[in-house]
Amino acid sequence: MIKVYGMDTCPYCEYVKPQIADNAEFVYIDIGKNVENLHEFLKLRDHRDEFTPYKKEGDVGIPCFVREDGSITLEPKEVGLRPLSEAKTCRLD
Repeated sequence: MIKVYGMDTCPYCEYVKPQIADNAEFVYIDIGKNVENLHEFLKLRDHRDEFTPYKKEGDVGIPCFVREDGSITLEPKEVGLRPLSEAKTCRLD
């Protein structure tokens, strides 16, 4: 199962959500609904090298996809989803 960290107020996450609805291969974790979800995501974001280029650009780093093997990508196409052409991840500014 692929964990998808996102937030309902993020337009890029909202683009991904319909693609994973009713798909047992994905579980959506809204980091804005529960502080435990946010903590779990920040633990990844603060300690994984995959986020470095995104943080340098001021991106939050969502949507974030964590595969079963623990590998992380922030690119929807790498987990078989359609990317929003100009989208990367949510920005802080």
